Amino acid sequence: MNIHEYQAKSLLAEFGVAVPRGHVAFSVDEAMEAAGKLGGPVWVVKAQIHAGGRGKGGGVRMVNSLEELESAAGDILGMQLVTHQTGPEGKEVKRLYIEEGCDIANEMYLGMLVDRGSSRITMIASTEGGMDIEEVAANTPEKILKVMIDPGTGLQPFHARKLAFGLGLSGNQVRSAVTFLMGMYRAFNRLDASLMEINPLVLTGAGEMIALDAKMNFDSNALYRQPDIQALRDQDEEDPAEVEASEHDLNYIKLDGSIGCMVNGAGLAMATMDIIQLCGSSPANFLDVGGGATTERVTVAFKIILSDPNVKGILVNIFGGIMRCDVIAEGIVAAAREVKLDVPLVVRLEGTNVDQGKRILADSGLPIVSADDLGDAARKVVQAVSEAG
Repeated sequence: MNIHEYQAKSLLAEFGVAVPRGHVAFSVDEAMEAAGKLGGPVWVVKAQIHAGGRGKGGGVRMVNSLEELESAAGDILGMQLVTHQTGPEGKEVKRLYIEEGCDIANEMYLGMLVDRGSSRITMIASTEGGMDIEEVAANTPEKILKVMIDPGTGLQPFHARKLAFGLGLSGNQVRSAVTFLMGMYRAFNRLDASLMEINPLVLTGAGEMIALDAKMNFDSNALYRQPDIQALRDQDEEDPAEVEASEHDLNYIKLDGSIGCMVNGAGLAMATMDIIQLCGSSPANFLDVGGGATTERVTVAFKIILSDPNVKGILVNIFGGIMRCDVIAEGIVAAAREVKLDVPLVVRLEGTNVDQGKRILADSGLPIVSADDLGDAARKVVQAVSEAG
Protein backbone atom coordinates (compact mmCIF):
# COMPACT_ATOMS: atom_id res chain seq x y z
CA MET A 1 0.00 0.00 0.00
CA ASN A 2 1.21 3.50 -0.89
CA ILE A 3 0.41 6.87 0.68
CA HIS A 4 0.86 10.50 -0.32
CA GLU A 5 3.92 12.62 0.46
CA TYR A 6 2.13 14.79 3.02
CA GLN A 7 0.88 11.70 4.84
CA ALA A 8 4.36 10.18 4.91
CA LYS A 9 5.83 13.39 6.32
CA SER A 10 3.19 13.56 9.02
CA LEU A 11 4.01 10.00 10.09
CA LEU A 12 7.76 10.58 10.04
CA ALA A 13 7.40 13.73 12.13
CA GLU A 14 5.78 11.65 14.88
CA PHE A 15 9.05 9.73 15.16
CA GLY A 16 11.27 12.81 15.37
CA VAL A 17 12.21 13.03 11.70
CA ALA A 18 12.57 16.66 10.62
CA VAL A 19 10.21 17.76 7.83
CA PRO A 20 9.23 21.21 6.50
CA ARG A 21 5.92 22.65 7.68
CA GLY A 22 3.05 22.22 5.25
CA HIS A 23 -0.69 21.76 4.79
CA VAL A 24 -2.78 19.68 2.39
CA ALA A 25 -5.27 21.52 0.16
CA PHE A 26 -8.14 20.22 -1.96
CA SER A 27 -8.99 23.56 -3.58
CA VAL A 28 -7.32 26.83 -4.54
CA ASP A 29 -8.99 28.56 -1.59
CA GLU A 30 -7.57 25.96 0.80
CA ALA A 31 -4.16 26.43 -0.80
CA MET A 32 -4.34 30.16 -0.09
CA GLU A 33 -5.38 29.49 3.50
CA ALA A 34 -2.45 27.10 3.90
CA ALA A 35 -0.03 29.74 2.64
CA GLY A 36 -1.43 32.22 5.15
CA LYS A 37 -0.86 29.78 8.01
CA LEU A 38 2.71 29.12 6.94
CA GLY A 39 3.71 32.72 6.28
CA GLY A 40 6.07 33.66 3.47
CA PRO A 41 7.79 34.76 1.48
CA VAL A 42 8.48 31.44 -0.32
CA TRP A 43 6.16 28.47 -0.75
CA VAL A 44 6.25 25.23 -2.73
CA VAL A 45 3.09 23.94 -4.42
CA LYS A 46 3.20 20.15 -4.83
CA ALA A 47 0.83 17.83 -6.65
CA GLN A 48 -0.09 14.81 -4.54
CA ILE A 49 -0.26 11.63 -6.59
CA HIS A 50 1.22 8.18 -6.06
CA ALA A 51 4.06 8.60 -8.55
CA GLY A 52 7.58 9.97 -8.70
CA GLY A 53 8.92 12.53 -11.16
CA ARG A 54 6.22 15.09 -10.32
CA GLY A 55 8.61 18.02 -10.69
CA LYS A 56 9.67 17.02 -14.19
CA GLY A 57 6.01 16.74 -15.18
CA GLY A 58 5.15 20.23 -13.95
CA GLY A 59 3.57 19.12 -10.69
CA VAL A 60 5.92 20.98 -8.33
CA ARG A 61 6.41 24.75 -8.36
CA MET A 62 8.20 27.21 -6.12
CA VAL A 63 6.42 30.56 -5.79
CA ASN A 64 7.37 33.90 -4.24
CA SER A 65 4.02 35.63 -3.85
CA LEU A 66 0.41 34.83 -3.06
CA GLU A 67 -0.53 35.75 -6.61
CA GLU A 68 1.94 33.20 -7.99
CA LEU A 69 0.72 30.62 -5.50
CA GLU A 70 -2.92 31.10 -6.52
CA SER A 71 -1.98 30.74 -10.19
CA ALA A 72 0.17 27.64 -9.60
CA ALA A 73 -2.49 25.97 -7.45
CA GLY A 74 -5.11 26.62 -10.14
CA ASP A 75 -2.85 25.19 -12.84
CA ILE A 76 -1.84 22.04 -10.97
CA LEU A 77 -5.11 21.13 -9.26
CA GLY A 78 -7.16 19.05 -11.68
CA MET A 79 -4.35 18.61 -14.21
CA GLN A 80 -3.62 15.21 -15.72
CA LEU A 81 -0.05 14.84 -14.48
CA VAL A 82 2.15 12.59 -16.61
CA THR A 83 5.44 11.28 -15.21
CA HIS A 84 7.71 8.34 -16.00
CA GLN A 85 5.82 6.35 -13.33
CA THR A 86 2.23 7.13 -14.33
CA GLY A 87 2.33 5.97 -17.92
CA PRO A 88 1.13 8.12 -20.83
CA GLU A 89 -2.39 8.40 -19.41
CA GLY A 90 -1.13 10.23 -16.32
CA LYS A 91 -3.06 10.80 -13.08
CA GLU A 92 -5.52 13.52 -12.16
CA VAL A 93 -4.29 15.79 -9.35
CA LYS A 94 -7.02 16.02 -6.72
CA ARG A 95 -5.00 17.37 -3.80
CA LEU A 96 -2.03 19.69 -3.24
CA TYR A 97 0.57 20.07 -0.54
CA ILE A 98 1.52 23.65 0.27
CA GLU A 99 4.91 23.68 1.97
CA GLU A 100 7.20 26.35 3.34
CA GLY A 101 10.39 27.15 1.47
CA CYS A 102 13.67 25.61 2.59
CA ASP A 103 17.23 26.91 2.78
CA ILE A 104 18.97 24.18 0.78
CA ALA A 105 22.72 23.88 1.15
CA ASN A 106 23.06 20.32 -0.18
CA GLU A 107 20.84 17.54 -1.52
CA MET A 108 21.33 13.83 -0.75
CA TYR A 109 19.44 10.57 -1.04
CA LEU A 110 18.27 8.26 1.76
CA GLY A 111 16.29 5.06 1.47
CA MET A 112 15.31 2.10 3.63
CA LEU A 113 13.96 -1.23 2.45
CA VAL A 114 13.73 -4.92 3.24
CA ASP A 115 16.64 -6.60 1.45
CA ARG A 116 15.35 -10.05 0.48
CA GLY A 117 18.86 -11.32 -0.22
CA SER A 118 20.17 -10.72 3.30
CA SER A 119 16.76 -10.87 5.07
CA ARG A 120 17.62 -7.59 6.76
CA ILE A 121 16.43 -4.03 6.71
CA THR A 122 18.98 -2.05 4.73
CA MET A 123 19.66 1.68 4.70
CA ILE A 124 20.89 3.18 1.44
CA ALA A 125 22.40 6.65 1.18
CA SER A 126 24.03 8.68 -1.55
CA THR A 127 25.43 12.15 -2.07
CA GLU A 128 23.49 12.27 -5.36
CA GLY A 129 20.16 13.61 -4.10
CA GLY A 130 17.34 14.51 -6.45
CA MET A 131 18.26 11.75 -8.92
CA ASP A 132 16.73 8.32 -9.46
CA ILE A 133 18.73 5.90 -7.34
CA GLU A 134 18.64 3.36 -10.20
CA GLU A 135 20.47 5.85 -12.39
CA VAL A 136 23.09 6.47 -9.71
CA ALA A 137 23.56 2.71 -9.21
CA ALA A 138 24.06 2.19 -12.94
CA ASN A 139 26.43 5.09 -13.60
CA THR A 140 28.25 5.76 -10.31
CA PRO A 141 27.75 2.76 -7.98
CA GLU A 142 30.65 3.90 -5.80
CA LYS A 143 28.45 6.79 -4.61
CA ILE A 144 25.94 4.45 -2.97
CA LEU A 145 26.42 3.61 0.72
CA LYS A 146 24.68 0.64 2.36
CA VAL A 147 24.24 -0.45 5.95
CA MET A 148 22.53 -3.78 6.68
CA ILE A 149 20.90 -3.82 10.11
CA ASP A 150 20.98 -6.88 12.33
CA PRO A 151 17.39 -7.51 13.49
CA GLY A 152 18.72 -8.57 16.89
CA THR A 153 20.29 -5.20 17.65
CA GLY A 154 18.39 -2.80 15.40
CA LEU A 155 19.91 0.40 14.09
CA GLN A 156 22.68 1.58 16.38
CA PRO A 157 24.15 5.12 16.58
CA PHE A 158 27.40 3.89 15.04
CA HIS A 159 25.47 2.76 11.95
CA ALA A 160 24.01 6.25 11.61
CA ARG A 161 27.40 7.89 12.12
CA LYS A 162 28.91 5.62 9.46
CA LEU A 163 26.35 6.83 6.92
CA ALA A 164 26.76 10.45 8.02
CA PHE A 165 30.53 10.33 7.59
CA GLY A 166 30.09 8.59 4.26
CA LEU A 167 27.92 11.50 3.12
CA GLY A 168 30.68 13.93 4.05
CA LEU A 169 28.98 15.38 7.11
CA SER A 170 30.80 16.71 10.17
CA GLY A 171 30.22 18.34 13.55
CA ASN A 172 26.59 19.27 14.30
CA GLN A 173 25.59 17.88 10.92
CA VAL A 174 26.44 14.38 12.14
CA ARG A 175 24.35 14.80 15.29
CA SER A 176 21.40 15.97 13.20
CA ALA A 177 21.86 13.00 10.86
CA VAL A 178 21.94 10.48 13.73
CA THR A 179 18.66 11.85 15.14
CA PHE A 180 17.10 11.76 11.67
CA LEU A 181 18.22 8.22 10.86
CA MET A 182 17.24 6.74 14.21
CA GLY A 183 13.76 8.25 13.91
CA MET A 184 13.39 6.93 10.38
CA TYR A 185 14.33 3.42 11.50
CA ARG A 186 11.81 3.50 14.38
CA ALA A 187 9.08 4.57 11.98
CA PHE A 188 9.99 1.83 9.51
CA ASN A 189 9.67 -0.87 12.15
CA ARG A 190 6.68 0.40 14.10
CA LEU A 191 4.60 1.05 10.98
CA ASP A 192 5.42 -2.20 9.17
CA ALA A 193 6.85 -0.31 6.20
CA SER A 194 8.37 -2.10 3.23
CA LEU A 195 10.03 0.96 1.71
CA MET A 196 10.94 4.50 2.75
CA GLU A 197 12.60 6.96 0.40
CA ILE A 198 13.73 10.50 1.17
CA ASN A 199 14.76 12.11 -2.09
CA PRO A 200 16.02 14.69 -1.74
CA LEU A 201 17.29 14.60 1.81
CA VAL A 202 18.35 18.19 2.42
CA LEU A 203 21.13 19.67 4.48
CA THR A 204 20.10 23.23 5.34
CA GLY A 205 22.34 26.25 5.68
CA ALA A 206 22.08 25.82 9.45
CA GLY A 207 23.40 22.26 9.20
CA GLU A 208 20.10 20.50 9.87
CA MET A 209 18.80 17.47 7.97
CA ILE A 210 15.26 17.74 6.58
CA ALA A 211 13.13 15.38 4.48
CA LEU A 212 12.23 17.58 1.49
CA ASP A 213 10.28 14.71 -0.05
CA ALA A 214 9.06 11.43 1.40
CA LYS A 215 7.74 8.20 -0.04
CA MET A 216 6.46 5.28 2.04
CA ASN A 217 5.14 1.85 1.09
CA PHE A 218 3.67 -0.63 3.56
CA ASP A 219 3.50 -4.39 3.84
CA SER A 220 -0.10 -5.18 2.90
CA ASN A 221 0.05 -8.41 4.91
CA ALA A 222 0.59 -6.38 8.10
CA LEU A 223 -2.14 -3.80 7.56
CA TYR A 224 -4.53 -5.69 9.85
CA ARG A 225 -2.46 -4.40 12.77
CA GLN A 226 -2.06 -0.88 11.35
CA PRO A 227 -5.60 0.58 11.25
CA ASP A 228 -4.27 4.15 11.25
CA ILE A 229 -2.24 3.38 8.13
CA GLN A 230 -5.19 1.68 6.45
CA ALA A 231 -7.19 4.87 6.98
CA LEU A 232 -4.70 6.76 4.79
CA ARG A 233 -5.50 4.67 1.72
CA ASP A 234 -6.51 6.75 -1.30
CA GLN A 235 -8.48 4.49 -3.63
CA ASP A 236 -8.59 7.22 -6.29
CA GLU A 237 -4.88 6.49 -6.83
CA GLU A 238 -5.44 2.77 -7.38
CA ASP A 239 -6.67 0.78 -10.35
CA PRO A 240 -10.48 0.33 -9.89
CA ALA A 241 -10.24 -3.36 -10.80
CA GLU A 242 -7.53 -3.91 -8.18
CA VAL A 243 -9.67 -2.15 -5.57
CA GLU A 244 -12.67 -4.35 -6.40
CA ALA A 245 -10.49 -7.46 -6.28
CA SER A 246 -9.17 -6.58 -2.83
CA GLU A 247 -12.76 -6.19 -1.57
CA HIS A 248 -13.38 -9.84 -2.54
CA ASP A 249 -10.07 -11.16 -1.18
CA LEU A 250 -8.67 -11.67 -4.67
CA ASN A 251 -5.04 -10.90 -5.44
CA TYR A 252 -5.15 -9.05 -8.77
CA ILE A 253 -2.58 -6.97 -10.63
CA LYS A 254 -3.26 -5.60 -14.08
CA LEU A 255 -0.55 -6.13 -16.72
CA ASP A 256 -0.15 -5.16 -20.37
CA GLY A 257 -0.78 -8.45 -22.21
CA SER A 258 -3.82 -9.99 -23.90
CA ILE A 259 -4.39 -13.27 -22.07
CA GLY A 260 -6.26 -13.11 -18.79
CA CYS A 261 -5.16 -15.55 -16.09
CA MET A 262 -7.12 -17.02 -13.19
CA VAL A 263 -5.03 -19.29 -10.99
CA ASN A 264 -5.00 -20.53 -7.40
CA GLY A 265 -1.69 -19.91 -5.68
CA ALA A 266 0.88 -17.19 -6.29
CA GLY A 267 3.64 -19.58 -7.39
CA LEU A 268 1.38 -21.36 -9.88
CA ALA A 269 0.18 -17.97 -11.13
CA MET A 270 3.77 -16.88 -11.80
CA ALA A 271 4.48 -20.14 -13.62
CA THR A 272 1.33 -19.68 -15.71
CA MET A 273 2.40 -16.18 -16.70
CA ASP A 274 5.87 -17.43 -17.63
CA ILE A 275 4.62 -20.23 -19.86
CA ILE A 276 2.22 -17.90 -21.66
CA GLN A 277 5.23 -15.73 -22.42
CA LEU A 278 7.21 -18.76 -23.60
CA CYS A 279 4.39 -19.67 -25.97
CA GLY A 280 4.63 -16.29 -27.67
CA SER A 281 2.02 -14.14 -25.95
CA SER A 282 1.76 -12.00 -22.79
CA PRO A 283 -0.39 -12.21 -19.64
CA ALA A 284 -2.97 -9.47 -19.10
CA ASN A 285 -2.99 -9.89 -15.33
CA PHE A 286 -1.90 -11.72 -12.24
CA LEU A 287 -4.95 -13.11 -10.45
CA ASP A 288 -4.76 -15.52 -7.54
CA VAL A 289 -8.19 -16.68 -6.32
CA GLY A 290 -6.62 -18.29 -3.26
CA GLY A 291 -7.23 -21.65 -1.70
CA GLY A 292 -10.80 -21.15 -0.53
CA ALA A 293 -12.57 -19.48 -3.42
CA THR A 294 -16.33 -19.85 -3.76
CA THR A 295 -18.44 -19.87 -6.90
CA GLU A 296 -19.28 -16.23 -6.22
CA ARG A 297 -15.62 -15.22 -5.96
CA VAL A 298 -14.78 -17.03 -9.18
CA THR A 299 -17.60 -15.16 -10.91
CA VAL A 300 -16.23 -11.84 -9.60
CA ALA A 301 -12.75 -12.84 -10.79
CA PHE A 302 -14.07 -13.42 -14.31
CA LYS A 303 -15.80 -10.05 -14.33
CA ILE A 304 -12.61 -8.31 -13.22
CA ILE A 305 -10.55 -10.04 -15.90
CA LEU A 306 -13.05 -9.13 -18.60
CA SER A 307 -13.23 -5.50 -17.44
CA ASP A 308 -9.83 -5.12 -19.15
CA PRO A 309 -10.52 -4.37 -22.85
CA ASN A 310 -7.09 -5.77 -23.76
CA VAL A 311 -8.11 -9.31 -22.76
CA LYS A 312 -8.55 -11.47 -25.89
CA GLY A 313 -8.56 -14.86 -24.19
CA ILE A 314 -8.62 -16.42 -20.70
CA LEU A 315 -6.58 -19.25 -19.23
CA VAL A 316 -7.85 -20.85 -16.01
CA ASN A 317 -5.22 -22.99 -14.30
CA ILE A 318 -6.33 -24.69 -11.09
CA PHE A 319 -4.59 -27.29 -8.97
CA GLY A 320 -7.16 -28.66 -6.54
CA GLY A 321 -5.51 -29.10 -3.19
CA ILE A 322 -7.51 -27.12 -0.69
CA MET A 323 -9.46 -25.73 -3.64
CA ARG A 324 -11.88 -28.28 -5.18
CA CYS A 325 -11.99 -28.54 -8.96
CA ASP A 326 -15.78 -29.00 -9.01
CA VAL A 327 -16.27 -25.69 -7.16
CA ILE A 328 -14.02 -23.92 -9.64
CA ALA A 329 -15.86 -25.55 -12.54
CA GLU A 330 -19.23 -24.40 -11.19
CA GLY A 331 -17.86 -20.89 -10.83
CA ILE A 332 -16.48 -20.92 -14.36
CA VAL A 333 -19.79 -22.03 -15.85
CA ALA A 334 -21.80 -19.52 -13.80
CA ALA A 335 -19.45 -16.70 -14.69
CA ALA A 336 -19.34 -17.55 -18.39
CA ARG A 337 -23.13 -17.48 -18.55
CA GLU A 338 -23.52 -14.32 -16.49
CA VAL A 339 -20.95 -12.20 -18.33
CA LYS A 340 -21.82 -13.63 -21.76
CA LEU A 341 -18.24 -14.68 -22.41
CA ASP A 342 -17.12 -13.77 -25.93
CA VAL A 343 -13.39 -14.58 -25.83
CA PRO A 344 -11.67 -17.99 -25.98
CA LEU A 345 -11.57 -19.80 -22.64
CA VAL A 346 -9.10 -22.60 -21.90
CA VAL A 347 -9.29 -24.48 -18.60
CA ARG A 348 -6.77 -26.80 -17.02
CA LEU A 349 -7.93 -28.60 -13.87
CA GLU A 350 -5.98 -31.05 -11.76
CA GLY A 351 -6.34 -32.38 -8.23
CA THR A 352 -9.26 -32.80 -5.84
CA ASN A 353 -12.54 -33.74 -7.60
CA VAL A 354 -10.97 -33.17 -11.00
CA ASP A 355 -13.25 -35.68 -12.77
CA GLN A 356 -16.36 -33.99 -11.41
CA GLY A 357 -14.96 -30.61 -12.44
CA LYS A 358 -14.26 -31.72 -16.00
CA ARG A 359 -17.72 -33.28 -16.22
CA ILE A 360 -19.36 -29.99 -15.15
CA LEU A 361 -17.45 -28.13 -17.85
CA ALA A 362 -18.27 -30.72 -20.53
CA ASP A 363 -21.97 -30.79 -19.66
CA SER A 364 -22.30 -26.99 -19.61
CA GLY A 365 -22.75 -26.69 -23.36
CA LEU A 366 -20.36 -23.72 -23.34
CA PRO A 367 -17.39 -23.42 -25.76
CA ILE A 368 -14.82 -24.17 -23.06
CA VAL A 369 -11.56 -25.76 -24.23
CA SER A 370 -10.17 -28.34 -21.83
CA ALA A 371 -6.39 -28.83 -21.48
CA ASP A 372 -4.39 -31.81 -20.24
CA ASP A 373 -1.53 -29.92 -18.60
CA LEU A 374 -0.15 -26.40 -18.23
CA GLY A 375 1.91 -26.47 -21.41
CA ASP A 376 -1.06 -27.74 -23.40
CA ALA A 377 -3.28 -25.05 -21.87
CA ALA A 378 -0.89 -22.22 -22.72
CA ARG A 379 -0.44 -23.39 -26.32
CA LYS A 380 -4.19 -23.73 -26.80
CA VAL A 381 -5.09 -20.29 -25.46
CA VAL A 382 -2.32 -18.57 -27.44
CA GLN A 383 -3.45 -20.35 -30.61
CA ALA A 384 -7.11 -19.55 -29.95
CA VAL A 385 -6.38 -15.85 -29.48
CA SER A 386 -4.27 -15.83 -32.63
CA GLU A 387 -7.01 -17.48 -34.69
CA ALA A 388 -9.63 -15.11 -33.30
CA GLY A 389 -7.65 -12.23 -34.73
